[in-house]
Amino acid sequence: MSDNRNTILAVILSGLVLLGWQYFFNIPQMEKQRAAQQAQQQQEAAAKQQAQPPAATAPGAPAAPATPGAPTAPGATAPAANAPTLSRDAAIAAAPRIKVETPRLSGSMSLKGARLDDLSLIQFRETVDPKSPPIHLFSPSGSANPYYAEFGWVGAAGSNVKLPDQNTVWEQEGSGALTPSSPVTLKWDNGEGLTFRRQIAVDDRFLFTVKDDVTNSGAAAVTLYPFALISRHGTPHVEGYYILHEGLIGYLGDQGLQEKTYAKIDEAKVVDFKNVTNAWLGITDKYWAAALLPDTTAQLQARFSSNQVGATRTYQTDYLEDAKTVPIGGTVSANARLFAGAKEARVVGINFPFAGLGGYNQQLGLNHFDLLIDWGWFYFITKPMFLALDFFFHLVGNFGVAILLVTVLVKLIFLPLANKSYASMAKMKAIQPQLLALKERHPDDKVKQQQEMMEIYRKEKINPVAGCLPVLLQIPVFFSLYKVLFVTIEMRHAPFFGWIHDLSAPDPTNIFNLFGMIPFDPTSIPVLGHYLVLGAWPLVMGFTMWFQMKLNPQPPDPTQQMIFAWMPVIFTFMLAHFPAGLVIYWAWNNTLSVIQQAWIMRRNGVKVELFDNLKSSFSKKKKTA
Repeated sequence: MSDNRNTILAVILSGLVLLGWQYFFNIPQMEKQRAAQQAQQQQEAAAKQQAQPPAATAPGAPAAPATPGAPTAPGATAPAANAPTLSRDAAIAAAPRIKVETPRLSGSMSLKGARLDDLSLIQFRETVDPKSPPIHLFSPSGSANPYYAEFGWVGAAGSNVKLPDQNTVWEQEGSGALTPSSPVTLKWDNGEGLTFRRQIAVDDRFLFTVKDDVTNSGAAAVTLYPFALISRHGTPHVEGYYILHEGLIGYLGDQGLQEKTYAKIDEAKVVDFKNVTNAWLGITDKYWAAALLPDTTAQLQARFSSNQVGATRTYQTDYLEDAKTVPIGGTVSANARLFAGAKEARVVGINFPFAGLGGYNQQLGLNHFDLLIDWGWFYFITKPMFLALDFFFHLVGNFGVAILLVTVLVKLIFLPLANKSYASMAKMKAIQPQLLALKERHPDDKVKQQQEMMEIYRKEKINPVAGCLPVLLQIPVFFSLYKVLFVTIEMRHAPFFGWIHDLSAPDPTNIFNLFGMIPFDPTSIPVLGHYLVLGAWPLVMGFTMWFQMKLNPQPPDPTQQMIFAWMPVIFTFMLAHFPAGLVIYWAWNNTLSVIQQAWIMRRNGVKVELFDNLKSSFSKKKKTA
């Protein structure tokens, strides 16, 4: 009975892992390839259409039809007919600018439209090479992929008040760059009695604070609506994994977390959120994001939208606050905030008991801003795993070593259960002669065998299912570590020792080119190349798994022998595609399990048959030869 149960369990677990690998890795890889092909086709189509004027869109036209009688935030506008796509540097140079300099950001804001449209994350590089280009987050209109934030005012329905728009050139009061110690002030006069002033400040991380003032020296009161938007032109490349959200995101008051992928918002066109407070919204990538953080007490009309502007698909998150009336001789103000940067847990903040990471979420009193990081449905496992890794990292300075220490910690936490499980397994081994004698006494009576077997289990106080516990306990830990390695920017480009320069990426070595000694890329082989990936750490993991299985006596059933013999090989090739940090964890966990199991077996008076099994394996191979 126990032999059959173990066989079934091994087959089920192997199947689950294989299905998981197919679902979370293989299918997304094919989707990424298909997306890349579609992107290339779109680029070719766009190149063909450059000679043709795009569909006309009036400046400031909304990205979606406006509700009758109610204003909406401005939307993206089409480029001028036959306007060539400029390089990023050329697009930046096309308008007067104010430099932005912080310890983490570099770039500029355009005086034309007063847009924040040029930001680079100078602490993060495109590759592990520290000399590679920095990550460009925002890019201006006219470049290949515009991405920017804009703030301003919208007039009441039917109003003809002259307001600043994307073509307005603002004037800077004073001079100098925008830095954490020196905010900048912009001014624009509409010539009809309204003077607009905008003060922009930035902290030493990724938060911009915008204060807009409107002074009325005209002959009548004016009603205006403050707005803020983030606009992104062109469908960006996404990782395409089910466990990761990329696209439009927000926490809209009582409506909770709202996530729309680019494909979903393309179908919906517009998603409105009426009369929400304590909200934030934006656009997120895997590691970076831009989010609007309005005052937590402001009542908003928020919106996600997708719109075809000319030949380009644009995506926008925006909100409109309640109306503000500027009396004659009076001034009104509106406050806004923008997060534009890396989704670091210590910066964003974590809503978790005893987390101790007071980022923007706590400092600004935001509503679950920590969900900008995709912790997933099992956040109650994923967050503690990250917090433990983060704690040990700040203690030892290496995330790889932190993974090793967290593995030991997990082993200690589950030590009572694991000890009980291994003790039960040791007793199972001790009664193997009795079970074999049962089969000899009742070779054709399976019912009798089961009855007497259960009686032996009862007398010896053995739980035959207890041996499954070590494997079952490892599954949630494995999943949470995989999630942390995959979604948190702290793991991106985090080195270990030797050849592992990025724990979040697969082992870069490959046995099929003798670990780089042969100048050949096996993965370039058609059809088979995808499977010819096997680094050094996956080999270590496979060896430790095989070593652990040899700790147990070989099952008498040939089918079971074949399953357990091939399982380390299957897992070795399968985990070769997983992040190196995960493979290191599994190898280290296997090693600790071997030591723990051997110690418990010896303590229970059961012979440790590891070397005997190893010797018999090699002797069988010699006999076969």
